[in-house]
Amino acid sequence: MNHWWLIPAVAGLSFVLTACLRRYALSRSLMDIPNQRSSHSVPTPRGGGVAIVLVFILALLVLFQVGLIGQGALIALMGAGGITAVIGFLDDHGHVAARWRLLAHFFAAAWGVYWIGGLPPVMIGGFSIQLGWLGHLVAVIYLVWMLNLYNFMDGIDGIAGVEAVTIGLGAGLLYWVIGLPELAWPPILLAICAGGFLCWNFPPAKIFMGDAGSGFLGIILGVLSLQAAWVEPGLLWAWLILLGVFIVDATFTLLRRLLRGDKVYEAHRSHAYQFASRRVGSHLPVTSVVGLINLLWLLPIALCVVCFKVDGVLALVMAYVPLVWLAVKYQAGQLEAS
Repeated sequence: MNHWWLIPAVAGLSFVLTACLRRYALSRSLMDIPNQRSSHSVPTPRGGGVAIVLVFILALLVLFQVGLIGQGALIALMGAGGITAVIGFLDDHGHVAARWRLLAHFFAAAWGVYWIGGLPPVMIGGFSIQLGWLGHLVAVIYLVWMLNLYNFMDGIDGIAGVEAVTIGLGAGLLYWVIGLPELAWPPILLAICAGGFLCWNFPPAKIFMGDAGSGFLGIILGVLSLQAAWVEPGLLWAWLILLGVFIVDATFTLLRRLLRGDKVYEAHRSHAYQFASRRVGSHLPVTSVVGLINLLWLLPIALCVVCFKVDGVLALVMAYVPLVWLAVKYQAGQLEAS
């Protein structure tokens, strides 16, 4: 059966729902007011990422009904994503203490890891390594970091949406070239959901995503990467390569701030992409470059891993070295005054 009608349907629904959420935010004065930690200068409605959440969950239910996604994956994605979105939504509309947010994040991650089957055997240097319960713990921490780093990286117009679109479509291409087109549907539809929202969020943004949307995208991408590793071990490395821009910038920044003794849970503007946007005086060039890096650098390397069986660790290092250089060049983690 041909299910390609899902693509325009999901895109249109995401676009329209984002427009409705924008009107709702304006009517309720749910605005992101610029402050000294902001990267924007104009009060902007927030919470548009809820459109991504609702439309993608609906798309997952349709995929399950037509047999394109299994029950375990459905429960993992809906549960982990739903819990993350709810706590993000509450935080967007008020304030949830950091400890309670983190507790909810770990619960959502544990839910996803349990229903996806835990961390699969990891291929390193041609050897399959089964980490057992330690691997499952690593997988939980990985998902918690993925959802939080996505929150951290959602700091300028369009960047989180462009990341989701390029990663989702890139992952879909990986599945297609290795003969697993049925697995391509969740990441592709996630990309389409993000694309509908991105029409409103592309620089200059008319609405922001909010924590509900960014955290949801982060944990969903993480769960999809673990699901992929159960199908083909090399796909885990391919996913980590595709996610390189966000992983490197967020991790490098966090480590630098930890070493300096900063309170890492406090808002800041010291990510490389934030320094870069201030240096060029615009969000658009930085957001565009992130998309180009994903498509022209990281995606070809990921394809080499799955198509030509290039060692995943070696490919990851090769992919990340220029990204680390960019993080250093654009002062990721440094004090803003410097």
